[in-house]
Amino acid sequence: MTTISTDLDVIIIGGGPAGLSAALWCAELGLTAVIVEKESQFGGQLLWAFNPIKNYLGVETSNGFELRDIFLQHIASIDVRRVVGSEIVAAGVAQKTVTLADGSSFSAKAIIIAAGVRRRKLNVSGEEEFFGRGILESGVKNKDEMDGKTVVIVGGGDAALENGIILSGSAKKIYILHRRGHFKARREFVERANTIANIEFLFDTEVKAIRGNRAVESVELQNLKTGERSNLAAHAVLIRVGVMPNTELFDGQIVLDESGYISINEHCLTNLEDIYAIGDAANPVSPTIIGAAGMGATAAKAIFLSLKSKRFQ
Repeated sequence: MTTISTDLDVIIIGGGPAGLSAALWCAELGLTAVIVEKESQFGGQLLWAFNPIKNYLGVETSNGFELRDIFLQHIASIDVRRVVGSEIVAAGVAQKTVTLADGSSFSAKAIIIAAGVRRRKLNVSGEEEFFGRGILESGVKNKDEMDGKTVVIVGGGDAALENGIILSGSAKKIYILHRRGHFKARREFVERANTIANIEFLFDTEVKAIRGNRAVESVELQNLKTGERSNLAAHAVLIRVGVMPNTELFDGQIVLDESGYISINEHCLTNLEDIYAIGDAANPVSPTIIGAAGMGATAAKAIFLSLKSKRFQ
């Protein structure tokens, strides 16, 4: 077991926009920090974004990867230790320590949790089996592959409707199904999708299984009002049923809301002293890239002021 014992001010958990912003601001304020990302590269949800990004103030990019690269270029020379491709297997939040899968550990004076969210799954038969073989990753990314095909989109929010609109330009038929009787999506998305001839809405409907041999061939549905089950022939399925926060590691250590999001105050501080949370894992109401970046700055500055005040106590 390798133990890394360094005199760190801050451990940043997560390398998406929030964590990268926190790293930048820690360096700006002279705080010694390490940023730990479990995936093989930094970026977080930016790596999911295949659409153009036009609402990050001062920058427009063709996709999330491009914006991520701008962020990485910006922080390339800052004095912050970087760890990628190493999952945190234990976090002693009160003790301000984290242990990585390789057995190494870090301790610090403060922790910033920027763990982000992940896409919610249906947890039905075929969902894992057919990923990449009919289970789509993105409407933009997979649009050309859907030429002349039938696609089932599951979900009722902006992402489901927007992807339906995108795919309607290539697919032969789009079914957008939602387990409730009306969509949660913004009105403009619903109205636009409703005018597209090859898009059909299926309300009060739930997916029970995804069927096929080598690839997706059909979706087993259930009408939640009548209980009737049916099979809908389809070549592909895109699942957009929301997200869930990556906060299981902190359950029982800090206060989470009923959906698992981390509860914070206006300084991004949790219920524990010197433990902060930023980004989408702590912002279920208005998760945005620019908001996550702003929270990273807020947490770093709050830590700087907290540690400064303790030095003079």
